[in-house]
Amino acid sequence: MIKSMTGYGKANLSQKEREYQVEIKSLNHRYLDISVKMPKILSYLEEEVKKEISAKVKRGKIDVFITFENNSTEGKEIKINTEIAKIYIDELKKLAKQEDISANIEVTEISKFPDVLSIQNNQEDETIKEELLGTVSQATEKLVQMRTMEGSKIAEDLLVRIKVIQEKVKEISSLSTGLIEEYVVKLEGRIKEILKNEEIDEARLAQEVVIYADKCSVEEEVTRLQSHILQFEKLLNTEESIGKKLDFIIQEMNRETNTIGSKANNLEITNDVIDMKTELENVREQIQNIE
Repeated sequence: MIKSMTGYGKANLSQKEREYQVEIKSLNHRYLDISVKMPKILSYLEEEVKKEISAKVKRGKIDVFITFENNSTEGKEIKINTEIAKIYIDELKKLAKQEDISANIEVTEISKFPDVLSIQNNQEDETIKEELLGTVSQATEKLVQMRTMEGSKIAEDLLVRIKVIQEKVKEISSLSTGLIEEYVVKLEGRIKEILKNEEIDEARLAQEVVIYADKCSVEEEVTRLQSHILQFEKLLNTEESIGKKLDFIIQEMNRETNTIGSKANNLEITNDVIDMKTELENVREQIQNIE
C-alpha cells in the first residue's frame, strides 16, 4: 500500500520519574530530510533518533520535537571537586589559627560550599537511550499509520483517474483505426474530381495512403501508453517507496499524449487528448504527495 508524505505521530512515556514526549510531523519533500529538536542533555542521541525514523520512513521533510524531564537519579552522577574543597579547608584552618578558634571542620559542612559538589549527566546512559528510542519508535509507527491511511485515499483517487485515462486511450485507438479508411475515400474523391474522366493511378494513390498512414498512425504511442498504465497500476500495489517512479511514468505518459495530439487529424481524438492531459495533470499533483 502506498503512503502519503504528510502525517503526524506522537508518543509519551512515563518511567520512574522520567518523562518523555516525542512528536513527529512530516511534509512533502523530494528526499528524506530529518530535523530533530531535543534537549541538549540528549543531543548525543540525535543520530540514533534519525536512524530509528529512517528505518520506517523513506521520503519527506520530517520534523521531530522531543521533550525530556528527569527527576530520577538515572543518568546522573555526583562529582566532588577535590581541589576546591581543599582550598576551602586550608582557608578555614588559617582563619581558625588567626582567630584562635577551633578548627573542627566537618565534611558535610564543606560539601555545602559552592562548587564543591555538582550533579553531572551521564552522556552514555543505556536506560535513557532505550527508553527514548522506544518512544521515538512508537511515534514513528503512528506517523506511518497516518501516512498509510492518507496513502490509501490517494491510491483510490489515482485508480479512478487512471481508469478514465485508460478509457480515453481505448477510444483514441478505436478512432485512429478508421482514419486511414476515411482518408482513402476523401483522397479518391478529390482525385476523381481533378481527373474527371481520366483513370486514377492506383500506385500513386497507394503511395499517398502509406505516407499519410505513417504520419497519422498513433499505434506505437497507444501501445506505450497501455504499458505505462499497467506499470502504474502495478506500482500502486507494492510496499516500496514509489513516488519518484510514478512521477517518471506520468512524464512519459504526458510525452506520448502530446505526440498523439500533434498527429491527430480528428476532432474527437483531439478532445480525448485534452481530457487525458487534464487527468494526467491531476494525477501528477497527487503523486507529489506520495512517499
